[in-house]
Amino acid sequence: MRKLMVWLMVAGLLLSGSAIGWAADEDLTGTLEIVHWWTAGGEREAMDALYDVFRDRYPLVSLIDASISGGAGIAARAVLISRIVGGRPPGTFQVHAGAGTIDPYAEPGFLEPITFIYEEEGWVDVFPEPLLDMLRFDGEYWNVPVNIHRSNVLWYNSAIFEEHGLEPPATMDDFFDVAEELEAAGIIPLALGETWTVVHLLETVLLGTLGPEAYDGLWDGTTDWGSNEVRDALVYFDRMLDYVNPDFSALSWDEASGLVVDGDAAMNIMGDWAHGYFMAQGWTPGVEYGWQPTPGTAGAFQALSDTFVLPQDAPDRDVVVAWLRTVGTREAQDAFNPIKGSISARVDADRDAYDVYQESAMDDFAQDAIVPSLQHGAAASPEWMDDFISAVGSFVAHRDVDTLHNDLVASAEEALD
Repeated sequence: MRKLMVWLMVAGLLLSGSAIGWAADEDLTGTLEIVHWWTAGGEREAMDALYDVFRDRYPLVSLIDASISGGAGIAARAVLISRIVGGRPPGTFQVHAGAGTIDPYAEPGFLEPITFIYEEEGWVDVFPEPLLDMLRFDGEYWNVPVNIHRSNVLWYNSAIFEEHGLEPPATMDDFFDVAEELEAAGIIPLALGETWTVVHLLETVLLGTLGPEAYDGLWDGTTDWGSNEVRDALVYFDRMLDYVNPDFSALSWDEASGLVVDGDAAMNIMGDWAHGYFMAQGWTPGVEYGWQPTPGTAGAFQALSDTFVLPQDAPDRDVVVAWLRTVGTREAQDAFNPIKGSISARVDADRDAYDVYQESAMDDFAQDAIVPSLQHGAAASPEWMDDFISAVGSFVAHRDVDTLHNDLVASAEEALD
């Protein structure tokens, strides 16, 4: 049914040949400070493309790029909460779609709902329903998506796999077979980075072990966290850590992906922002590197979305609204996403603007089971996210599966109580 709904929307838009929109006011003036965390290779260039579209529409507006480096927005969130509580909100800021990241801002009243923009722009008809579900909170829309990322992707160095006669692993058993051969050849099987990338890895293992329906059930209470299946996933996860670079805790996500580019590591499990990073290093998808769903997750699309919001009492509010309207357009999204590595949040995207990986992601999004990411804010409450991340951080130090399992059961019980 989800696939049918998405493609019916696409067909309707193509047949109508029309779009709802607004006329940009070239005389609009003011200043717009934008807080975001896109500082790695590929991300910076994608943000510049978004700025170019906005400047074409509003040449008199001054833009302040207030980027804060740090993957998954962890560093940015700390700064933002401090500024907002202190009554100094920026014009707009980046936030992931989903309860885990929007609640801390919307629930205390730090954001202004922007349902009026959705209604005026007709976005309910161009953003797919699975994404709209992640954007609604208390019956309102609070943020504008600029993309859809897929997080359950295994990337691999094509030359290494060809040299050693290996196939990318489709199952967990395949992964360990490939990892053994790579390690014997003196190659790091799996590149990994700091704590949030470890959590990212774990949630893909949970998805691959449980399947999409049971994985979804982890977050609504219909799947038992104390089950043997969850423990099996944790055992797989623990084994995978035996095949990663020993300095992983000191590396950012892009530095970990860089190990694959340099040929020091063969694989990396990371969202498709890694696709943007690889392209920024001069690699061509399907040539120097390949991809496939992480082991066991074929048929599931673990989704997240980058968005921008309208803070309460934002300076130069009209300028912020103009930014939000702009980033929701097809033009802006088709300029941004081909560089970022993600796909458009709109179902009427110009497929000709996207590459072979992104076309495959569009096709998979239209037909796969869509599941949320915990690490990237779509699956659980902020408190549950923090407890989960803390449990994984502790596990990395002691590597005790039973303790991790007990910690995750306890955090789920508290969150679902």
